[in-house]
Amino acid sequence: MSRGRSNLAVSTAFVVLWSSGFVGAELGTRFTVADTLLAWRYAIAAAVLWLVTLVRRTRIPRGAIGRQGLLGSLSQVLYLGGVVTGVGLGVPAGTAALVAALQPLVVATAAGPVLGEHTTPRQRIGLAGGLVGVGLVVAGDLGPGDAPWWAFVLPVGGMLALSAGTLLQGRLRPPESPLVAVTLQTSIAAVLFGAVAVGAGDVAPPADPGFWGAIAWVVVLSSFGGYGSYLLVLRRSGATRVSTLLYLTPPTTMAWTFVMFGEVPVVLAAPGLALCALGVWLVLGTPRRRTAEPAHGANCRTPGASWGT
Repeated sequence: MSRGRSNLAVSTAFVVLWSSGFVGAELGTRFTVADTLLAWRYAIAAAVLWLVTLVRRTRIPRGAIGRQGLLGSLSQVLYLGGVVTGVGLGVPAGTAALVAALQPLVVATAAGPVLGEHTTPRQRIGLAGGLVGVGLVVAGDLGPGDAPWWAFVLPVGGMLALSAGTLLQGRLRPPESPLVAVTLQTSIAAVLFGAVAVGAGDVAPPADPGFWGAIAWVVVLSSFGGYGSYLLVLRRSGATRVSTLLYLTPPTTMAWTFVMFGEVPVVLAAPGLALCALGVWLVLGTPRRRTAEPAHGANCRTPGASWGT
């Protein structure tokens, strides 16, 4: 398979698998609270990943625990904790999705001074158009809901944490393989989410066997698939591009929920999907300008000039 087709396949898998997390959250919270779902999701995922790592005798580089612990705290613990807790407190899912959709704009703005990834006018138009498209897709679920005002700070904080984690990953260019990175990040998330669940008295799993089906969904598709493909796209194509692909997750989630739960999209979803796709094409189809090489240039690949390279 050519590099262009390989990148396209990984990017497509990332969008589909990242979107599966929102479906898994809805499946899991039908049986229990978010604390319990997150604690068991990460505990099981960490156990499986460590088993694979030990069987393959994968070496953990010096300093990897500190690097990946920090990245996992930002990209998994604070991101998911902020978004899921905010929704649990009454923030509408559409509003949380729209807040999360600000992440590509934040990353693109900061990627210039932090990573040397500067956007062109065409890309900035694409980023703005993608955000409008996401707004149309989730239009039927926007509003203040029943949440207290401070609950809206949580999704914003989660979005900023994921942005910081994405930029830091691009800046550090850690030498760990995707397997080691996901294993260590999942482990720190398991410890932190487990501590929260124990403190809240929510660690006991429900008796309903459907809960374990939801756990299998989020472990395999979301933890292994979603975060694994996220790291691959980030390393191959850079922070701006992996963030831009997140614009496609709300319409993809919409398709998931229609097929699985019969949730009919709003009328504005179709033009919103078109705008999301157009925005992503404008950003990813544009060659990027780099003004500086990363500090660890000898250990990293230079991303291709376009999505298909």
